[in-house]
Amino acid sequence: MPRETTSQILKRRGLAPHKKLGQNFLVHTHTARRIVDLANLAPHDRVIEVGVGLGALTGPLAATVDEVVGIEMDAGIIRMHEEQQSLPTNVQLLHADVLRIDFNSLVKPGQRLKIVANLPYSISTPFLFRLIEHAPLIDSAVLMLQKEVAQRLTAQPGTKDYGTPTVLLAACATAKQLLAVDPAEFHPRPKVDSVVIRLSFHPQPERVRMVGNFDRLFFSRVVHAAFGQRRKTLLNALHSATLLKSKEDLVRCLHTARIDPSIRAERLTMEDFVHLSRVLCQHGSPPITLPQESVT
Repeated sequence: MPRETTSQILKRRGLAPHKKLGQNFLVHTHTARRIVDLANLAPHDRVIEVGVGLGALTGPLAATVDEVVGIEMDAGIIRMHEEQQSLPTNVQLLHADVLRIDFNSLVKPGQRLKIVANLPYSISTPFLFRLIEHAPLIDSAVLMLQKEVAQRLTAQPGTKDYGTPTVLLAACATAKQLLAVDPAEFHPRPKVDSVVIRLSFHPQPERVRMVGNFDRLFFSRVVHAAFGQRRKTLLNALHSATLLKSKEDLVRCLHTARIDPSIRAERLTMEDFVHLSRVLCQHGSPPITLPQESVT
């Protein structure tokens, strides 16, 4: 879809890209088809699409699978599609905020969610945390993300991009970058590069199976605490979060977990954090409250 056509469609319907909603419409049909191909979908699949927009991805998805459930927050976009009947008959539109919608209501018995999304950059990180929170419900997610966010999700320990999202995602899924998308392929043109990434939750990755069962909520709190002040040593970052009553107890726990108290959080693997959270939990660590939307 040429950029001029996208502009004309929006203008004719009295619509415009909402800066508040972070809307950047995909305008090249070959890229949309490529994304759908990379999603590795089967004809019998039911797919959740986040951010329907003008339907650049919706059309190829609907031609590939039995059912598409499109979640769109822009009332004007919803109204346009309803009035024009512009989407295939196997597409169900939901006017909803994906950051608030009940994921359980989207799941059919015996199935897991398959998600495809051209995400607004403004919601990409909180949406990722929602996926992690609902990991047992999800089969896979193929997402268009800001390149910087995609790099965080696939970062290695010891690098500047490695942080809270990297570790929390690694504990429930594998992440693979699939496709780089140039800013010229959107209207309006964003100021950053984009990357399509695949998150595979089911079947459970071998790395996740190897660590066994653990308290995921407490694990998440430990990770948030460790990266909350990432310039501090691990000991001081965890102590600042009052994970244990005394610093001496915290030092003992770190030694028990065979972790050097003087290192920083980015040196720890996902497995290290799981082990540390188990040790801290055994020593009666009190609950802590940290913002789930942290991107450190």
